[in-house]
Amino acid sequence: MIPVIALIGRPNVGKSTLFNVFTRSRDAIVANEPGLTRDRQYGVGERADKTFIVIDTGGLSGEKQDLDDLMARQTGLAIEEADEILFIVDAQDGLTSGDRLIADLVRKAGKSCYVIVNKVDGANPDQVQADFFALGFEHLHLISASHRKGTGVLLDKLLESYPPQLADDVNDRGPMVAVIGRPNVGKSTLINRLVGQDRVVAFDQPGTTRDTISVPFERHGKHYTLIDTAGVRRRGKVHQAIEKFSVIKALEAIEKSQVVILVIDAQEGLTDQDLTLLGYVLNSGRALVIAINKWDGLDPDQRDQIRSSLQRRLGFVAFAEQHLISARHGTGVGDLMVSVDQAYASAFIDINTRYLTDLLEEAVFKHNPPLHHGRRVKLRYAHQGGRNPPVIVIHGNQTQHLPDAYQRYLINFFITRLKLKGTPVRIELKSGKNPFAAKNRSKKRNKRK
Repeated sequence: MIPVIALIGRPNVGKSTLFNVFTRSRDAIVANEPGLTRDRQYGVGERADKTFIVIDTGGLSGEKQDLDDLMARQTGLAIEEADEILFIVDAQDGLTSGDRLIADLVRKAGKSCYVIVNKVDGANPDQVQADFFALGFEHLHLISASHRKGTGVLLDKLLESYPPQLADDVNDRGPMVAVIGRPNVGKSTLINRLVGQDRVVAFDQPGTTRDTISVPFERHGKHYTLIDTAGVRRRGKVHQAIEKFSVIKALEAIEKSQVVILVIDAQEGLTDQDLTLLGYVLNSGRALVIAINKWDGLDPDQRDQIRSSLQRRLGFVAFAEQHLISARHGTGVGDLMVSVDQAYASAFIDINTRYLTDLLEEAVFKHNPPLHHGRRVKLRYAHQGGRNPPVIVIHGNQTQHLPDAYQRYLINFFITRLKLKGTPVRIELKSGKNPFAAKNRSKKRNKRK
């Protein structure tokens, strides 16, 4: 049995810092600002020969506002899933009414709970313990998460009754699929629709998602990990430091994923920022699926206009499948994962060298490379040089003079003949050394003499 540990508490008490300490990562954004975490964030930690799952949650403020209520539901779900609850409080704030409300919530859950007093640097231990023993819980530990003080002893205590467990049993999470887009285009709603539950906070307000949230799920016996990301705005509109961190994390999610789903708002059409995001995806070489969301809200004339615009402006990513969907109502969402599977398979394809060379000869036969200073660029053979994206290495003579237009022809030819869907293809050109080059240079020097 792999224990599940949920971190709960008021905003800004250090839950995300402790999450990063337990998972030895920087997956959760940490800053001196309350309310950064809004969704359940899962991570895997190891201590000696034991593996555990830790859940970071949003801060419980006790407010009855819509967004706070949604965050509280996420925390409630984390408590239901957990085997152990770490109720984190702030030694510098002392015992607050908010802590008492959370204590009542934990008692109703009826699960094992440890009160974790964080930020104890410089505090009187006896005074701190006296304050928080008033909550009525048996287990109380003093730590400083930012300085890793007391965290190892805490983990040992939590895990002592659990058997050893291999991390490999937890880490088989399938393809990593990053869901990206501008703010408020429906990324979180789409993820909730795909997994069939309110897994991440979806709210009609730009900037609801601030961190990248990994969401493992299973579909038709296959494992996937969806990554919900913060909406990326134009650089000139990003002013808060937290939003800058969120954008960086979103771009990092593209790099660590194998497939990217770009969500576009059909009601606003394709924007310059959507094209900028596409540029990031292409530069990273990731497989791509495009989801045009909120399609149900358009009338027939608008749909024709949007289709025409997309066809005209997305010609440079013709390899990517496009889906017209409604994340809110589920229309067309099921087909997305079919395209994700195809894109993943194409990105990791293995291609035989003999077959690649045959295809190269076929491409050259149909359309010869152009001349350079009266001499034909010769392409001799090809082999695979990488995956995700597929890299095709072509050897020949004077390949450095092969025009970009002809390279694009070769890329499109390989994509078509290899029946690749959803992934770009990169070409590397290598020229063999001319064995007569030194002799020719010697002849030229002799002529000058």
